[in-house]
Amino acid sequence: LVDDYGADALRFTLTAMSGQARDIKLSRQRIEGYRNFGTKLWNAARFAQVNGCARAEGFDPANVKGVLNRWIVGETVRTAHAISKSLEGCSFDGAANGLYRFIWNTFCDWYVELAKPLLNGTDEALKAETQATAAWALDVILKLLHPVMPFLTEELWAQTADLGAARGEGMLITARWPQLADTLIDPDADAEIGLIVAAVSEGRSVKAELNVPHSARPPLLVVDATDAQRAVFAANAAVIAQTLRVAEVS
Repeated sequence: LVDDYGADALRFTLTAMSGQARDIKLSRQRIEGYRNFGTKLWNAARFAQVNGCARAEGFDPANVKGVLNRWIVGETVRTAHAISKSLEGCSFDGAANGLYRFIWNTFCDWYVELAKPLLNGTDEALKAETQATAAWALDVILKLLHPVMPFLTEELWAQTADLGAARGEGMLITARWPQLADTLIDPDADAEIGLIVAAVSEGRSVKAELNVPHSARPPLLVVDATDAQRAVFAANAAVIAQTLRVAEVS
């Protein structure tokens, strides 16, 4: 199995299934899925590298201004706390499954996707902040995932060592475990990005149900929105339009 899928994929599979009964229903498909999870993280790290995401000197996650960056900082803090609690309580399956959801869904899917317009935009200050925030979040992810997937994370840690400011730490295995304050969580950012994620998710479902061709760019009309929701849609119209592949948001 290690020869076919790698040691980390097998480790992650056994960790994720460790909360079951003594008889574990192990399958090659499950191990292959977690190998794909490792590939997903690897590709996200490459995306960050290609887009200039590097650690910034003196970067403090408490000082980020962009709503998307405030959101991913808060999600990273929540995940770090949850993983620490799971490991301390020997809930190793809970730690593995929590890491899977955060890395695959929150970081690799939503954050990377919503960050693309910012990284390709004309606001240089926001672009630089997004690059630094993505690098910071990726460093935390590698630390949290390291106990379960040590080989992949150590390799990524080494490959990103020369990007931007120095970490001040040696190998990943000797790096300090993340200690992040609850004050980094921003409820306003959570609500705003939550609305964007819901709109894009529902929009994709409707397009699929109506068999809208992939190449089509229909307009998105928001009906009966509150004033607060209208403000969010107006401020993020370009991001929603690009992510959902619609012509406009009105």
